[in-house]
Amino acid sequence: MMAKHTEYNFEKEIVKQMVDSGEWREGSDNKYDVNRCLYPDALHEFIRATQFEEWEKLKSARGDQAASSLEMQVSQEITQRGTLDVLRNDLELFGCRFRLAYFPPSSSRNPDLVAKFKANVLTVVRQVHYSVRNRNSIDLVLFVNGIPIITSELKNPLTGQDFLDAVRQYRVDRSPKGEPFLQFGRCLAHFAVDPNVVQVSTKLEGPDTFFIPFNRGYDGGAGNPPVSVLDSGYSTQYLWRDTWSRHTLLDIIQHFLMHEKAKGRRKLGRMLGKLIFPRWHQHRSVDQLVAQAASDGAGHKYLVQHSAGSGK
Repeated sequence: MMAKHTEYNFEKEIVKQMVDSGEWREGSDNKYDVNRCLYPDALHEFIRATQFEEWEKLKSARGDQAASSLEMQVSQEITQRGTLDVLRNDLELFGCRFRLAYFPPSSSRNPDLVAKFKANVLTVVRQVHYSVRNRNSIDLVLFVNGIPIITSELKNPLTGQDFLDAVRQYRVDRSPKGEPFLQFGRCLAHFAVDPNVVQVSTKLEGPDTFFIPFNRGYDGGAGNPPVSVLDSGYSTQYLWRDTWSRHTLLDIIQHFLMHEKAKGRRKLGRMLGKLIFPRWHQHRSVDQLVAQAASDGAGHKYLVQHSAGSGK
């Protein structure tokens, strides 16, 4: 199967699987607002579907400028506070209060919260021309309610490149200098992906950009199970099938991502510090512990065993 796939087809297949899951829709690069770093159609669809009364209040206050005012405020707040803070906390505008994401409810007992969680608009866009300076594009960008959260550069060894070339591309060709889209805190993670290996970074710093493995491990060691073990597909398909699923991705944003703030004042109003994104096995272990504790009830002890350096 893999022999038929160039890098272009690898990209198409990932997006197809995401859309076929019923959780994602494919967007278009020409609908991306490069100046505000937003996908406005998805933002407005989400707001009107989940917070119509607040939207009507904003329209009463701003008239024909309501949509533009909301987009501008969201973009500015992300620049000041970072995407993580904006998604986790409300945004105020002309006396209106908006939520920009609804996270997985702790139970299904509240149908309103379940409905709002399902109303999150997840958009994946191929070849996003993100730059305000040139025509550079990124292979994949994932948006939650119009807000970019994940970027990914894809490579295929069958075309002579692998994940290391994607890492190099981020370090050499994806400088955040002068590029609002690439500023620290706007996108929450950047993935270098090929059919066999995944690495992730949360902060682009040119040649100093630091990537860590985001792999499942195989046979007691690093990497991922080969396709011969999986029977079909790609060794890295857990990334877009599991980690990027609606529930898991929003759960990571709500509970797992951490902004470790730097000491001192902000610089030019921008975020400082670092973002910590959980490795694949860290999130899986916590998920399994929570599920086991819910099943067993209180009062039990558990042992988590992981290899050295796994980020316990």
